[in-house]
Amino acid sequence: MTKPIVVVGSINMDLVARTHTIPRPGETVIGTGFETTPGGKGANQAVAAARLGYPVKMIGMVGEDVFGQALLENLSDAGVGVWAVDRVEGPSGVAPILLAESGENSIVVVPGANGKVDCAYIDKNIELIRGAGMVLLQLEIPMATNARVMEICADAGVPVMLDPAPAAGLPEGVWSKMAWLTPNETEAAFYLGRSTETEAAAKEFLSRSVQGVVLKRGAEGAYVASQVRKDGPGAPSAVGETRAEWVPAFNVEPVDTVGAGDCFNGAFGVALMEGRDPWEAARFASAAAAISVTRRGAQASMPTRAEVEGFLACH
Repeated sequence: MTKPIVVVGSINMDLVARTHTIPRPGETVIGTGFETTPGGKGANQAVAAARLGYPVKMIGMVGEDVFGQALLENLSDAGVGVWAVDRVEGPSGVAPILLAESGENSIVVVPGANGKVDCAYIDKNIELIRGAGMVLLQLEIPMATNARVMEICADAGVPVMLDPAPAAGLPEGVWSKMAWLTPNETEAAFYLGRSTETEAAAKEFLSRSVQGVVLKRGAEGAYVASQVRKDGPGAPSAVGETRAEWVPAFNVEPVDTVGAGDCFNGAFGVALMEGRDPWEAARFASAAAAISVTRRGAQASMPTRAEVEGFLACH
């Protein structure tokens, strides 16, 4: 029986305002459009994986407001299992987003119901986590909650992929509980305390007992470093020798980069669970992300498996 990917994380409604350019502090600009679209890093990653045909379960919370039911229905329609998603009193999480014509974006995340995903709720769903093939985490829910999930996964032997966004200080002892850490350039600099050349950054993260790292570099591609041998799907094992290589990005014309990193993570997790090595998995994930940036919306842009395989066949 295939073990599911379990995503523990945020579920938001994105409030997207389109502009010619993102305003500077104190500047007012005229927008060119506005829309609401389901988002949240956790939900985005869940949808990305589910659209590829892999079984996915979501653990999180939405509010009793007008967005809550729409968010649940969208996840379910995408094929995500939502029986572990609760509706709670108060607003759902929202993310006002400014999106420029160039594809650049600026985002403010207001946690809402996501802030109520606490350790007690995780323990309520502990068997779902223990039965996962891989757990995907981000940092849009309380840090203590993420730490509790990692503790459960470490005890159960379930690999964890952490997307450390938005960047925030991590508790001591969690580095060794990560099978995969997937920061972008800004996030990597935050955790290392400085901007560091990509290869050196990967080595430093591995020296902290992170088992595998994917440094996401947008149009440059992804730098993937991990142990050569794996004990199981998605889980590098500490054997002393590492392999590290660039996986180039695909050249496409972006129209909306919101959710591209989440698309990468969801697809990367699926490819690892299906037995691909990390570099093959990163190429598959890069193709999915490349498709996503040519479309508008976060979850709305996530491609199907047929679309990713067709894209790879042409590239």
